[in-house]
Amino acid sequence: MSSALADLVVHPIVQAPMAGGVAVPELASAVSEAGGLGFLAAGYKTADGMYREIKRLRGLTSRPFGVNLFLPQPAHAEPGAVELYAQQLAGEAAWYETGTGDPDGGRDDGYDAKLAVLLDDPVAAVSFHFGVPDPEALAALRRAGTVTLVTATTVEEARAVERAGADAVIAQGIEAGGHQGTHRDLAENDGTGLGLLSLVTQVAQAVEIPVVAAGGIMRGAQIAAVLAAGATAAQLGTAFLATPESGAPEIHKRALTDPVFPRTELTRAFSGRPARALTNRFLREHGPYAPAAYPDVHHLTAPLRKAATAAGDAQGMSLWAGQGHRLARPLPAAELVRTLAAELNLVRGESGRQYRPVRAQGGDAR
Repeated sequence: MSSALADLVVHPIVQAPMAGGVAVPELASAVSEAGGLGFLAAGYKTADGMYREIKRLRGLTSRPFGVNLFLPQPAHAEPGAVELYAQQLAGEAAWYETGTGDPDGGRDDGYDAKLAVLLDDPVAAVSFHFGVPDPEALAALRRAGTVTLVTATTVEEARAVERAGADAVIAQGIEAGGHQGTHRDLAENDGTGLGLLSLVTQVAQAVEIPVVAAGGIMRGAQIAAVLAAGATAAQLGTAFLATPESGAPEIHKRALTDPVFPRTELTRAFSGRPARALTNRFLREHGPYAPAAYPDVHHLTAPLRKAATAAGDAQGMSLWAGQGHRLARPLPAAELVRTLAAELNLVRGESGRQYRPVRAQGGDAR
């Protein structure tokens, strides 16, 4: 494996930075210690909260790790649509004996403050979701010795990532759990995304920077497939959500393989942006009415989702999951990395062979 990522990993395995309390330091450290690249999710956290997690993670591992940032979002075109959706959710609020949240809870996710922290005290890698950062920000991170990755869901987005100066592009197929990292959120594009193998093959031919494949990957054989299609590494989220180190609620972990939840859907019901989740009552009842209004809808539904989780009601939770969720294995994260690597090597006819050893810049984790 040759690229800026090669010095950060033993195995071509990246743990997806799942926001909402899933990608905690314990998970990221276990993945990095096992030779993958662990990630923290800074989304929905303050800059101080992010930095506290970075410091905690540094106390758990000396291996390289990354941090993911959400890019600021533009105002949506129909503010009245959020008010109508709030009325649609009134029954949920009454059922859980709570209120809906303030849709004006902020659009920039504290981006500038978080970026300033990461420039002042760099980490090994920073990835971005929901758009392309300014070339100046990417250049500044590179000068700080940080590898940068940006999510793309189309060939055109991948080319924009390369033009901006990112070190690598994360090609996210429509199979991926959680939020699609589309750069422009247009309702008319809902459900039109490419499958991962098709996307990776096209992106790898369209750009010269390394490609990290993301979306529905749960087995080493699938990692082998995306590497054969032109990817440098694979990013897995749902596979790691099921591990003991994951911060996901236990009811969410169990739901991944529960026959009550046999499929997933892309929905705006929980956040106002297309995101893949296990199909439950909330998604079925409210998805058709949810406006294209992120993060307004995220803020609006946050108290409802929190109350459903506290009540142990999986039918009211945002059960983010990729299409491969039924293949989830509740293994410890380090064991899962080793298992995936062994499966990959078996498929490639390289049983027992290791990838290049970790060589973090400066000899330590950031």
